[in-house]
Amino acid sequence: MTASTSPLTLITGGGRGIGRAIAERLACEGHGVAVGYASDEAAAAATVDAIVAAGGSAFAVQVDVTDAASVAACFDAVETRGALTGVVANAGAVRAVGRLADLDPADLQRDLDVNLLGAVLTCREAARRLSDGGAVVLISSVAAALGSPGTYVHYAAAKAGTEALTVGLSKELAAAGVRVNAVAPGTIRTDFHLDPGRPDKVAPSVPLGRPGEPHEIAGAVAWLLSPDAAYATGTVIRVSGGL
Repeated sequence: MTASTSPLTLITGGGRGIGRAIAERLACEGHGVAVGYASDEAAAAATVDAIVAAGGSAFAVQVDVTDAASVAACFDAVETRGALTGVVANAGAVRAVGRLADLDPADLQRDLDVNLLGAVLTCREAARRLSDGGAVVLISSVAAALGSPGTYVHYAAAKAGTEALTVGLSKELAAAGVRVNAVAPGTIRTDFHLDPGRPDKVAPSVPLGRPGEPHEIAGAVAWLLSPDAAYATGTVIRVSGGL
């Protein structure tokens, strides 16, 4: 990627919450943005419309990150718009919440597939497509370090896997000039939570005394995709209010 090339970035799970905030921030910084979505086409369209109305460039593309053929088709669709320079593996889900012994195996499988297999398949395709100067940012979670006992230890385990993927793939792609990093959010005020009141309920345990906002994660992602982060690879930035 040369200095004169406009960046083109794919964001999985880009229609809502943290993904939407990332899409809007990157568009403001001159990226063309591919808003990946699994099933909520209306949310993805609303994100695209907001970006275009603000003068940015965006389009929506459907993708099931748990299916390799769907991921490949998504990347193909993005590349019809230009040379892909960045990928944000943001898609995530939690169906199972509670003590591990009480959780439904089908829900556990779905969560692990979206949060870990989805990241692996997205990164696999990114590794095939990105060239010198390209960058990948994975969205992990502070849960990877804290374990989330009594809430979703399986999700924490998947995110720990995401961080291991970040470190390993960064070394694998370094010689090609492709950087791989991650951002680990704390509790962020989005509709990701099955309990809408959870961000405020956990706020007293956060050193800064509040949940985070999606735009506070988007800023870290934008930096990792920027030329200012040209020497950063294999790192995980924790944005968690002190947790």
